[in-house]
Amino acid sequence: MRGLAGKQTRGLPTMARLQVADNTGAKIAQIINVRKLGGTMRRYPAAGVGDLIKVSIKRGTPETRRQMYTAVVIRQRRPFRRVDGTWVQFEDNACVITNDAGNELQGSDIKGPVSREAAERWPRIAATAKQIV
Repeated sequence: MRGLAGKQTRGLPTMARLQVADNTGAKIAQIINVRKLGGTMRRYPAAGVGDLIKVSIKRGTPETRRQMYTAVVIRQRRPFRRVDGTWVQFEDNACVITNDAGNELQGSDIKGPVSREAAERWPRIAATAKQIV
């Protein structure tokens, strides 16, 4: 089956820390908010694979530290189910930094695998990724 997944397991709540998997100079990012998410009262916003998020850089080069960026989640440790019935789980939580709309990457390289859900939703990430799982 092709197309976007309907309901994705969101395994990254607000304040979760992620690896930054591109070559922008940032190393560790912390989730501030999840963009385009209609929330529920008294529930923290959580992100899943392929979601557009707002992050604060906690570790990296002096130019990128303590800055806010928009990013896309490409891997999560929490297992999630695909349409064909398989379960997918990665060994870390990772994101790539993008522009505000999410359609252009700031870095030119992505380290490690990218989930198929994120690659189908964001064509520029799919074009830059070396390995799509």
